[in-house]
Amino acid sequence: MVTGDGAYIKRINRNLILQEIMNNGLISRAELSKITGLNKATISVQVQDLLKKKLIYETQQEHHAIGRRPIMLSINGSVGYVLGIDIDFSSIQFAITNIKGKEVEYIKINPETKDYESIVQLLTKYIQHYMNKFANSPYGLISVIIAVHGTVNNDEVINFVPKLQWKRKNLKADLENQLDIEIHIVNNANLSAYAEKVYSGQNDNLVSLMLTSGIGAGIIMDDQIHKGFNGYAGEMGHMIISPGGKKCPCGNNGCWELYASEPTLLMELSQVLNRPTLTLKEIAELIERRDSTTMEYIKQFIKYLSIGINNMINLYNPETIVINSGILRIYPNTVKEIKSHLKSSISDYREITISKLGIKACVIGACAFAISKFLGISNLRIQDSDQFKEQTSVNNQTPELVNI
Repeated sequence: MVTGDGAYIKRINRNLILQEIMNNGLISRAELSKITGLNKATISVQVQDLLKKKLIYETQQEHHAIGRRPIMLSINGSVGYVLGIDIDFSSIQFAITNIKGKEVEYIKINPETKDYESIVQLLTKYIQHYMNKFANSPYGLISVIIAVHGTVNNDEVINFVPKLQWKRKNLKADLENQLDIEIHIVNNANLSAYAEKVYSGQNDNLVSLMLTSGIGAGIIMDDQIHKGFNGYAGEMGHMIISPGGKKCPCGNNGCWELYASEPTLLMELSQVLNRPTLTLKEIAELIERRDSTTMEYIKQFIKYLSIGINNMINLYNPETIVINSGILRIYPNTVKEIKSHLKSSISDYREITISKLGIKACVIGACAFAISKFLGISNLRIQDSDQFKEQTSVNNQTPELVNI
């Protein structure tokens, strides 16, 4: 039983009620009382307050039985919006969802610069653009969550982004000095893992591996993101699997992501096939034709990937390993082939699966994280993950010219 002052108990009850309304989509007051264990009077007072704040709304559910139609409660998605941003090596993604987790806007840009100060100014323009665009909703643009592909400490200060060579950058402060909005900086892999948990209904003990840029691991243990001592846990791409191997920008040799990330595979295949670049569509065509060189390199790629996965299983004993890779999503029998390399008798896990969220996993995880913080929901679940399977618009224009 939770005890404490009245305001604290009221907040706990409010968050619990919001969680059940969000996770059920539609729910009656009677069902809320039954699920939460709160009495009907408490439910009634809390619901009236949430209705007054426009966070929820009432609707009557259709039914064919005799009697009064039950009044159902639902989250009012259009009451406010959140912005997720994913800063990668060659691109930046922006996604807006409402507070029910429904995507309303998405763009991906390819900035011509990697200079930190220039990126800060670019982000400032885009964030201000969205603040203005959603200013007329009751809560406007609520907050911004920014994902970076590098180490972020517990104070949300960027320690190091290897591919951008950003060191000790306080992006949060630099943006908040120019913008009147709440901003948080989070490691990209952690947000991707959070997206798998929230949108794909994965369990509370999982490892999410992002292979699309380098290799990042988001680790959720007992329903909590595992950050480590200073917040740097999950940089598994820089686990050494080949002592004395290839030189890595992090300063070490033989890092895992130099052997088992998509950029590495694409670069090696482009070179051996004598093509300047290879797209995912072209890879798919090569796989469909069962091009011998392509199949050989992907098999080697999977072998190296499996070495790291084996280490992750033995370190964390996850229930589920989710792999986010466009190439492995189209390669036949990926999971079976990975499992064929996991021969240790002490490795224990329930399943290995390929993510359905694709390159959007991180940016929508950022949105979900913002929703969770705003509503105070600790165990957020959003049912509609299908909306993210297809990529939407790509736009390289400045905010003033974006036509969405």
